Amino acid sequence: MLAPNRAAAQVDPWEFEVYPYATEGRGVAEIETDNAVAPNGHSQGGNGTAAGTFRSQGMWYNQFELTYGLTDRIEAAAYLDLARPGGGGYQYAGSKYRLRGRLFDEDVLPVDLGWYAELEWHRTPQFDEVPLELELRPIIEKDLGRFSIIANPKFEKPIFVGLDKNQGFEFGYAGAGYYRWTRYLSPGVECYGATGNIDDTPGLHAQQHYIFPVLWGELPHRIQYNIGPGFGLTRGSDRVIVKFNLEVEGFVGSLFSPSSEGGWFF
Repeated sequence: MLAPNRAAAQVDPWEFEVYPYATEGRGVAEIETDNAVAPNGHSQGGNGTAAGTFRSQGMWYNQFELTYGLTDRIEAAAYLDLARPGGGGYQYAGSKYRLRGRLFDEDVLPVDLGWYAELEWHRTPQFDEVPLELELRPIIEKDLGRFSIIANPKFEKPIFVGLDKNQGFEFGYAGAGYYRWTRYLSPGVECYGATGNIDDTPGLHAQQHYIFPVLWGELPHRIQYNIGPGFGLTRGSDRVIVKFNLEVEGFVGSLFSPSSEGGWFF
């Protein structure tokens, strides 16, 4: 009875992040840690942000990411996912590997377009019942003065192994609206959701949808942050989950150096 129900839609609690159009420059590296905790989640596994047998209530999610610019348009990244179930110690939860790129030069089209492809390995059954998954997402961004609007539709599919390897794609999304107020402190709103299998979408009660009011900015030494509480909008969501992301960008080899993009990344 405690086994996860794959019919329920699941968001990725390790990655409350909206990817922009800009990428790291050639030879530039970035180190990032994405963190989240569910102070008001679910008491049984397979519900809310918990896709495995552990419950989401009190769960800490920690993701460490290393990104490297292969060219001025394409970057590669590797992730390490850890989790700390309520009352326990940190455990290995999975790994991810991805490529991300941008199409055309900035402002050539009415919106700036990019692409994203990721291979996810999950530790089963503790954190997910699907061991290997492919995620694809287009990246759409539009800047309007100090405002930026970003959309990341997500398409996920189990591959190669597992009982669900022959099922179709699942749909989810990440999106944001940011206002660049000051370099050190700016507001924004982020949205995340998962609607489930495109061929067999569950009811709204089994879907997950979250809204995050966030603050973001840059601290000294090129440390960037993005922090805010997330509020679940459906019964299948955790009620409250808090995110805190930190990143340091601009490594070239072993030295600090400004990024060739000079952009802002969350």
